[in-house]
Amino acid sequence: MSILAGYMVPHPPMILPEIGRGEEKTIQKTIDSYRAVAAEIAELEPETIIVTTPHSVMYSDYFHISPGKGAYGDMSRFGARGVSVNVAYDRDLIREICDLAEKSGLRAGTLGERNKELDHAVLIPLRFVEKAYRDRGKRPDFKVIRIGLSGQSLLDHYALGILIQQAVSALARKTVFIASGDLSHYLKEDGPYGFHREGPVYDARIMKTMETGNFGELLEYEPALLSGAGECGHRSFTIMAGAFDMTGVETRVYSYESVTGVGYGVCSVHPTGYDAGRGFGERYVEKYDRRLAERKDQEDEYVRLARLSLETFVREQRITGLPDGLPEEMTQRRAGAFVSLHIDGNLRGCIGTVGPTRENVAEEIIHNAVSAASRDPRFSPVTEAELPFLEYSVDVLGETEKIRSPEELDVKRYGVIVTCGGRQGLLLPNLDGVRDVEQQISIARQKAGIRPDEEIELERFEVVRHY
Repeated sequence: MSILAGYMVPHPPMILPEIGRGEEKTIQKTIDSYRAVAAEIAELEPETIIVTTPHSVMYSDYFHISPGKGAYGDMSRFGARGVSVNVAYDRDLIREICDLAEKSGLRAGTLGERNKELDHAVLIPLRFVEKAYRDRGKRPDFKVIRIGLSGQSLLDHYALGILIQQAVSALARKTVFIASGDLSHYLKEDGPYGFHREGPVYDARIMKTMETGNFGELLEYEPALLSGAGECGHRSFTIMAGAFDMTGVETRVYSYESVTGVGYGVCSVHPTGYDAGRGFGERYVEKYDRRLAERKDQEDEYVRLARLSLETFVREQRITGLPDGLPEEMTQRRAGAFVSLHIDGNLRGCIGTVGPTRENVAEEIIHNAVSAASRDPRFSPVTEAELPFLEYSVDVLGETEKIRSPEELDVKRYGVIVTCGGRQGLLLPNLDGVRDVEQQISIARQKAGIRPDEEIELERFEVVRHY
């Protein structure tokens, strides 16, 4: 095993004295833990340090690995230009990871560089590590790989970790893995981001997961919990966990703090040897396949029609006709409908119509399923390889009605339409991560490009949701 150790660390800019200017002492436990981790890394003397970061370029369907010979970064955006790091990239190991990703079909590589400069989630841990080297009279001559997160599933993040493990082993590279990421940002009412009840729940759970080393749990965290907690490191930790797949580990929790209203956890992972019982990725895939099969068996006519339409379009590049045997409520009724696609709990596409545009609901579903797969501007078109993993929902909309104030809304019961001039934004009801009416309206405004200070008209509607 060439991965010598892995570390979960936060990246608050205030932790650096040049930025904190004394305020860093409020998180002294985190500082002490960081120093201990950095000292350990310096003793290990890795050839390469891999850092996963939530603040590099992030794509919905692609893992970006920073290309080139190296990069520079400083903390000028935080008022400390003199705090800087300059690194050389391990181009051979990057190439090996990219080759393995291409062979496996995982969407990862060096395309799409937008900002070459190192972000603070990479710079801060490397700053600690470089100081630890110098404190021991050593030259910090390690190379670095910077890897961004993506909007792909947690399983894909774990799979990337497995590929990293394989690449490191293939090149026999002495490597340390740093998973950079803060925990919840919603831990205090008077904190910078406020309080969500999911915040402390997530932090307690993730620290327990890291303490026990039961990394399979990382794949099971609900999207609503992750969104509600406002975490930024979960996918980073999941990639690191994948790098220790099929590996026995010893774990250590150094510290946890939440005094600023943001959670900071520092943990380490050390491999102890091969352990076939810790193949969490394969185990999750088996469980996931069973769940998908059960869900497919339980789909009603609405969802089965959406699936038929989408699969016909992706495989045969044509629009399906109406199948026989559909109930009259689908062939005789006209209504707007939305088709939503998810993979492993993550949105993969959603397109719909507010009111009827076709002869019946069935036709509405057929065409909106195709649009959700191919015309949602937030995502690349659905591929044939993804078809077995898609989860569908179909929302059939009721009549819209104008309302006078947000008090007439309920995020669980009603969807909302906001209108300002010719701009209109819609949000369906009962969506994961939408906590209250204020947030619901805000998201609908954003979708329509309506500023917070512009006056709007409100409408509400109910839906019948089919799974």
